[in-house]
Amino acid sequence: MGLFNGLFGNNDKKEKKPSPQVPWIALDHVSQLEKIAENSKGKPQLIFKHSTTCGISRMVLNMFTSKYALEAGQMDLYFLDLHAHRDISNEVAAKFQVMHQSPQLLIIKNGVVVQHDSHGAIAEIALENHI
Repeated sequence: MGLFNGLFGNNDKKEKKPSPQVPWIALDHVSQLEKIAENSKGKPQLIFKHSTTCGISRMVLNMFTSKYALEAGQMDLYFLDLHAHRDISNEVAAKFQVMHQSPQLLIIKNGVVVQHDSHGAIAEIALENHI
């Protein structure tokens, strides 16, 4: 029966978990970087740099979203669309001294980057360790 259930559907009524909702803040002005640095003195700030035309970037974003489990208010999460705001991405690299990559995730505390990674390694970052 297991083989046929897989082929023709399964009658098990398993509840689907709702996808986590990431409370993104659009990073669309260079002036926000100063606010991010200042706010990082009170709580961690995260910047996710995403290329909207890259399949790998989309896959990494989906993995990040599916694993997201922070409670509201624990961290501010900024989303940077690289195609729309390459100038901001360049300024992020300069201000926080992290070479640009895409996709890329940066965690900022006390005005400095405490962790960053790119591509598939983003999924390995444990956000809860930075609260």
